[in-house]
Amino acid sequence: MANDTKLAPHPLEPRQFRRTCSRFASGVTIISVVDSEGTAHGMTASSFTSVSLNPPLILVCVGSGARFLDAVNSAEHFGVNFLSETQRALSERFAGSGYDRFEGVAWDRGVTGVPLFPGVLGTLECALFRTFTAGDHEIVIGRVEHASWRDGEPLIHFGSQYRALESSPAWWSTI
Repeated sequence: MANDTKLAPHPLEPRQFRRTCSRFASGVTIISVVDSEGTAHGMTASSFTSVSLNPPLILVCVGSGARFLDAVNSAEHFGVNFLSETQRALSERFAGSGYDRFEGVAWDRGVTGVPLFPGVLGTLECALFRTFTAGDHEIVIGRVEHASWRDGEPLIHFGSQYRALESSPAWWSTI
């Protein structure tokens, strides 16, 4: 029997929300951009998803206070790099702050000029389509203009830790 009495909602504590969301496994990306002055910027992000096939749209969430957001808003394009299981150190480097994340890191310019990293599983080059505020983050939507991929295993983030996929069971290939 349902309770007909409406209770006032209890405020959800940020720690509880963060810990619960950490139970959702996600791939790890580095979002990259070259600002209007020609300086490369990047940040590690696991809050990435595809949005639409027609037109091809993706989104990534960036903290409203992140300096990276200024670079994205000043650029016409940004890149999304899907990290492989061997690129944990790269992810950690681009998750930090207070230093030039690109110093000593190999990268190439994509077709649109955005920074792309060698050895990643996939890259998307996106035109900035729209941004809007949602809570303490900006949702950045990009229209995909170029895409590439290669085989390999992804870097996974789960339970606030990096993980790797186990090999697929033999029965998987029969499906």
